[in-house]
Amino acid sequence: MFVDNVKITVRSGKGGDGAVAFRHEKYVPLGGPAGGDGGRGGDIILKAHEGMNTLMDFRYKRIFKAQPGQNGQIKGMYGHKADPVYIAVPAGTSVYDEDSGKLIGDLIKHDQELIVAKGGSGGRGNIHFANSKNRAPEIAENGEPGQDINLRLELKLIADVGLVGFPSVGKSTLLSVATSAKPKIAAYHFTTLSPNLGMVKLDNGQDFVIADLPGLIEGASNGVGLGIQFLRHVERTRVILHLVDMDPENGRDPYEDYLAIRKELGNYDENVLKRPEVIVPTKLDIPGSEERLEEFKNKLPDDADIFAISSIQHTGIKDLMNHTSEVLSNVEPIHLDVQTDETKEYNYEAQADKFTIEKEDEHSYIVKGKDVELLLQRSNLDHQDGIMRFARQLKGMGIEDGLMKAGAQSGDSVTILDFTFDFI
Repeated sequence: MFVDNVKITVRSGKGGDGAVAFRHEKYVPLGGPAGGDGGRGGDIILKAHEGMNTLMDFRYKRIFKAQPGQNGQIKGMYGHKADPVYIAVPAGTSVYDEDSGKLIGDLIKHDQELIVAKGGSGGRGNIHFANSKNRAPEIAENGEPGQDINLRLELKLIADVGLVGFPSVGKSTLLSVATSAKPKIAAYHFTTLSPNLGMVKLDNGQDFVIADLPGLIEGASNGVGLGIQFLRHVERTRVILHLVDMDPENGRDPYEDYLAIRKELGNYDENVLKRPEVIVPTKLDIPGSEERLEEFKNKLPDDADIFAISSIQHTGIKDLMNHTSEVLSNVEPIHLDVQTDETKEYNYEAQADKFTIEKEDEHSYIVKGKDVELLLQRSNLDHQDGIMRFARQLKGMGIEDGLMKAGAQSGDSVTILDFTFDFI
């Protein structure tokens, strides 16, 4: 089964907590803090593998988790860093943030890696907080939380040449004749239900990959038929072979078919129309096809690149493949541009602007904000020194003043995430 679009969830590991510990050793009279730092949490890394050609494996496993870093130890020993989790994907996989729709990576080469979720950094142990005023601090940091991200993976086949055209124009037949591929071939629409790849090897030693894409129909770019499911695979093809049926008995107009497919490609991605196109009239072995070919040529621009063939009789196949190789030699590989944030202008702003205070009832307040929530998650409140440090940091962020302006009185409860304390 060919699967080219899946959604997964990745969760990187939390950083290990820093330790609160002291030296209690013989012949070390002064002792002192000796709590080590926590280790970094495990990353989630996508890695391209050329041996894969589908995202089928992700139909059965969609959640990937990395291990947390080890907590800090006594005697100043650091916690162990967690191993990263590698997820194999086919070469040609584009990675999107499902929530924002942003393209965050494009894996096109074998063994290319992309870190999609970074593990949280480890917390500092109390060995870092000693100073001249407090030589035995009971202060340590918790590890940074890991990242939880929803991703959408889209496989866009890496093929040099793409075969496009209406159903039953002869794409699968051409692929079978020009390569060693064995696609399903029959005389009815939508024989090809998933893309097929083949390797063309020329007498001069050159070769290229050709993809037979399922038949497009009018309205495919808007979801009609099967085409919309596979149009994404055209994005990477460097040269388009546009097959047009010359059978005079099929009841269709070749030129109208040609324009219809061009319209669908343009509606999906205008850049596809800018790529080299070789127009390939097919089924020249059928009586009356030559006359129809002449009519078709008269409607095309004078500079149109046309190579008529008969896949059944193998007429023109070799010349078409040699010409396609020449066109490919002058075209650069297609790379998708990863979207990046626009240049940011940093302005100094009041800390109070970075959080919000909501009055839940007469004596209860809720404080929200990314910075204050992260501060809570990284604060070790098991010791009095840690609680006092947390209170000083809240005051430094302007939260104390903000609560007073919101009307908070001593004894009122304040909640940050799942932690509630009395305001004094």
